[in-house]
Amino acid sequence: MTEAPAAAPQPPLPDRLSVDPASPHHVAAVFAHDIGIRLNGKERHDVEEYCFSEGWVKVPAGRAVDRRGRPLLIKLKGSVEAFYRAPAA
Repeated sequence: MTEAPAAAPQPPLPDRLSVDPASPHHVAAVFAHDIGIRLNGKERHDVEEYCFSEGWVKVPAGRAVDRRGRPLLIKLKGSVEAFYRAPAA
């Protein structure tokens, strides 16, 4: 018999997290797992950065980009919650 490999432990989700690796709020260990973000009870799939304590998320503003080719972000405020998604079976 072979045992299934043990899943890596999930680190606690930080108060503030960014997708951008150049950001000081980027935590690579969290992105090893699939995470989800809810804003005001609705799941969002386009979140670039969030902050629990201040109650905001940053999402791309359409297809507008800055001079370095990164999307321009807008801040949406509300009730923010992040969670780990269950692995697909």
